[in-house]
Amino acid sequence: MINRTEEILSWYESDTHSVRENLKKLINHGTLAGTGKFVILPVDQGFEHGPARSFAINPPAYDPNYHIELAIDSGCNAYAAPLGFIEFVAKKYRGKIPLILKLNNSDVLSRGHDPQSAITASVKDAVRLGCSAVGYTIYPGSALRNQQYESLRDIIAEAKEAGLPSVVWAYPRGQGLSKEGETAVDVIAYAAHISCQLGAHIIKVKPPRGHIEHPAAIDAFNKGSIAITTLKDRIAEVVRSCFAGKRIVIFSGGETKSRDEILLEVSEIAIGGGFGSIMGRNAFQRPRIESLALLRDVMEIYKKKS
Repeated sequence: MINRTEEILSWYESDTHSVRENLKKLINHGTLAGTGKFVILPVDQGFEHGPARSFAINPPAYDPNYHIELAIDSGCNAYAAPLGFIEFVAKKYRGKIPLILKLNNSDVLSRGHDPQSAITASVKDAVRLGCSAVGYTIYPGSALRNQQYESLRDIIAEAKEAGLPSVVWAYPRGQGLSKEGETAVDVIAYAAHISCQLGAHIIKVKPPRGHIEHPAAIDAFNKGSIAITTLKDRIAEVVRSCFAGKRIVIFSGGETKSRDEILLEVSEIAIGGGFGSIMGRNAFQRPRIESLALLRDVMEIYKKKS
């Protein structure tokens, strides 16, 4: 397993020792330590969707302590959240799990605009709070995407100077895409590749569906004999698009699904070569005992495929 850790770190040779050491912390923590697989608990949904929509189904989840304790007790690689949640728990739980500070967030209180997240925290905050990485969302397809790319590039450069790797949430949406196109296999692979080109160390995308959005991509997929019939095929293409699998790409869980649906999806991600899952609502919107069991089942699937 140590060899797998070193293999992954060898893909980031241009980074400083500090960046690589923090990336190593993420790889070598929790149940999946050393396997090169990841299960991360992200809790930015209160900001992104509203507290009632996020937590009312499981009221203990209104408490920031609930989430980090769930991440620790289930054996997650890391816990990711916006500034307020991280500030609430950073001192009490310092050293017990790697923290990822989400530097930008959006809300659902305004409609009719192309997606654009606000900067809600800084790299300095991440350093002050003892975080192991920073996170940032981009929206490929948005009319504001170029501004987002430029901001992300500056943030990644600042984070690298501070010794922190970057996790990019790449969520295609906006005027340039149809609703179906937001999860099209060509679009998800493209968004993941853009994130790699901007210097992301870990890329988070949604599991791709078997739709191809752009006509030119249809021809390319046909000429390249790229299979997209099954989820594992589509996962494999997204992973291949991340520098031939030499960047860490993980997949979001999305809205709450049944246990069987989640485990089937995770199995396909694992078989397709995905590096893991970043599961929020599918974890914390369940009763604690149930969510612990689910997260451990997910980790067992990845462990078997490592």
